[in-house]
Amino acid sequence: MSNLHRYWNDAEQSIWLDNIRRDWLDDGTLATYVADGVRGVTSNPAIFAKALTASDVYNDAIAALATNDAEEAFEILAVVDVQRACDVLRSVYDSSSDEFARGVRPYRDGYVSLEVSPRLAHDTDGTVAAAIRLWKSVDRPNLMIKIPATAAGLPAISAVLAEGINVNVTLIFSLERYQQVLAAYTAGISAALAQGRSVGDIASVASFFVSRVDAAIDAKLGEEHPLLGKSAIAQVAAAYQLFVQWAQAAEVTQLLAQGAQVQRPLWASTSTKNANFPALLYVDSIAISSTVNTVPDATLDIAREKGDPGLSVLGPEHIATVARVLEELPAAGINLSDITDTLERDGVSAFVTSYEELLATVASHLK
Repeated sequence: MSNLHRYWNDAEQSIWLDNIRRDWLDDGTLATYVADGVRGVTSNPAIFAKALTASDVYNDAIAALATNDAEEAFEILAVVDVQRACDVLRSVYDSSSDEFARGVRPYRDGYVSLEVSPRLAHDTDGTVAAAIRLWKSVDRPNLMIKIPATAAGLPAISAVLAEGINVNVTLIFSLERYQQVLAAYTAGISAALAQGRSVGDIASVASFFVSRVDAAIDAKLGEEHPLLGKSAIAQVAAAYQLFVQWAQAAEVTQLLAQGAQVQRPLWASTSTKNANFPALLYVDSIAISSTVNTVPDATLDIAREKGDPGLSVLGPEHIATVARVLEELPAAGINLSDITDTLERDGVSAFVTSYEELLATVASHLK
């Protein structure tokens, strides 16, 4: 049996695949990953750009499109891929929906994420309109619309949830921003309830980026520093503590009593950036219940063979100690807020760059 099943069976953590490719939909690779324990799929502009340039599988589809607009063409291609991926994950979604209905777990699973245009990262109204359009185009209950956790993204998250649309909140780098995301989710579900919606159908995850935090901090610490490689996992531990506190708050328990799902933390950017670190540092170490870890396929293949959620450091006897590493950063000359603010700006900028490159690739095939 694939070791991926252990994350779900032993730690109650969902492993999602951070990649989507049309050839994997065609040849059954995605279905094999699902059989091996993958419980969801995430995508972003960089992933689609890589898929488009990695092979010629999209060439004929692009040539057949009745449009010369690269952004429209990309959206058509992405919608088809995401629809097909949603269909592959539908069995996971249906079984988890049954468990949710029976009160086994306070969330559903089996989702596929599609991101709104990164050009809209600072445009609240544009993000809401794009989310509604993509939701209608894909027309699958297990779709999640990815919205970045920027200042403009926060009200969009609430508004989109209030419309009954599943949301994957992406590009969370700081604990302060994560708290704002939890508040945005609470506000959105409350608004959906006020409108008479069935909130049990509305799912969300909050994507907290991991390895990029260590990469940024470790570059300032030096190779021999005792805090090397510990900051990101410390933030994960602190974020999980915030999640537990939020889920136990009176306002949230009232929402859950009315049928709402919890918004699970999702650990993103979990491949190691430092070749000296174990390949599964940000997989095995942060396995814990009611969370998701979205893993790129190269890391996923290692986890499929060697993954061990029993190595998690987030158990109740250790998590507070792990989180306290953050208190040591100022003495090491690290201003965590400055670093996470920079990571958010750079993350949005990188997604915009990837998106522009993606559109340029599509445009070259439309000519």
